Amino acid sequence: MTLKRVVVTGLGALTPIGNNIQEYWEGLINGVSGAAPITYYDTEKHKTKFACEVKNFNVEDYMDRKEARRLDKFAQYAIAASDEAIKDAGITDDNVQKNRVGVIWGAGIGGLETFQDEVIYYTKCDGTPKFNPFFIPKMIADIAPAHISMRNGYMGPNYTTVSACASSANALIDAFNYIRLGMCDVIISGGSEAAITIAGMGGFNALHALSTRNESPETASRPFDAMRDGFVLGEGAGALVLEEYEHAKARGAKIYCEIGGGGMSSDAYHLTAPHPEGIGVIAVMENTLRDAGMKPEDIDHINTHGTSTPLGDVAELKAISHVFGDHAKTININSTKSMTGHLLGAAGAIEAIASILAMQHGIVPPTINHSVVDEKIDPSLNLTLNKAQKREINVAMSNTFGFGGHNACVLFKKVAE
Repeated sequence: MTLKRVVVTGLGALTPIGNNIQEYWEGLINGVSGAAPITYYDTEKHKTKFACEVKNFNVEDYMDRKEARRLDKFAQYAIAASDEAIKDAGITDDNVQKNRVGVIWGAGIGGLETFQDEVIYYTKCDGTPKFNPFFIPKMIADIAPAHISMRNGYMGPNYTTVSACASSANALIDAFNYIRLGMCDVIISGGSEAAITIAGMGGFNALHALSTRNESPETASRPFDAMRDGFVLGEGAGALVLEEYEHAKARGAKIYCEIGGGGMSSDAYHLTAPHPEGIGVIAVMENTLRDAGMKPEDIDHINTHGTSTPLGDVAELKAISHVFGDHAKTININSTKSMTGHLLGAAGAIEAIASILAMQHGIVPPTINHSVVDEKIDPSLNLTLNKAQKREINVAMSNTFGFGGHNACVLFKKVAE
């Protein structure tokens, strides 16, 4: 069968450096750090006292207070980002068939704050099970796309992909496949996460995964820098409207870009650590190029997973050098996690958006906070350090990897008529 072409017609973002697409983009190109001391709870006894929180979010801008109480923050964030993306795409009841519109969302954890708070409350009771009737529907990871579909009446495929930090990239790939196979006209895709909680921070600290640079939070996320000491936890959501090309043209939609391909792989190596030689990362990028029918030299820009961990950054750059050879030296490589922190299951979505906006504006956002060269990293690679760089981008790649060895990669390209 002939596969359909898939384009992106709407974007929405709620991030630690901006609560909509315009603010997010301005934060990216200006090298703004979203890291600051945590405001959600008392951090006195915690190893890490900072994170990349969403700022000035008012849930009542999106729903009434009664409805908000029935949603965990990760689902509230999903509503905020998807509302913006749907409006941006110009989708109305009159220009889509709702049974041909789906919602495929990513979340690595889901309603962690809800789970935490319910358990804390129970421990303070006399042993009688007392739980909020909305405990389970607030917590489960699949509830975010459910709310998006109910809010808009979309009756196509509706589910959540869960693959740790690769979750929303997996969601985009699934959405891409459903549309190119002709099973849907439009899919709202992306991801959300809200894990900056006592349990979330405590759990990642127990794994020794988080930076403890408490004296300078804004410089703590420093991918590729020799002094990096772990990632900075972030939160928020990113939403993309994926649409079949002819359907988008027929309704006169604005088109940001085309999705060229997607790839997945597994390290099959370790619970939390990447394979030191990046074999799973090599496989996922090669799978993506093969799916897109492209050669390594076609790639202009790679938004790396780049979490600012000692092992992960080196393994990913080794893999890029392996796959792209000498051409790797000509690619603008960056890590926007240096600004947003690591949004876990939502990372793939907001980084896909960053890649698309970089292509649209011809500007690659910087990898901020770099000051000390890591001798384990090839110095000939252009890591877009500290300042944005102007660059014509025809094809961009976005990498995301998760605990358990889950790897996902999505490729975006300018639309050719």
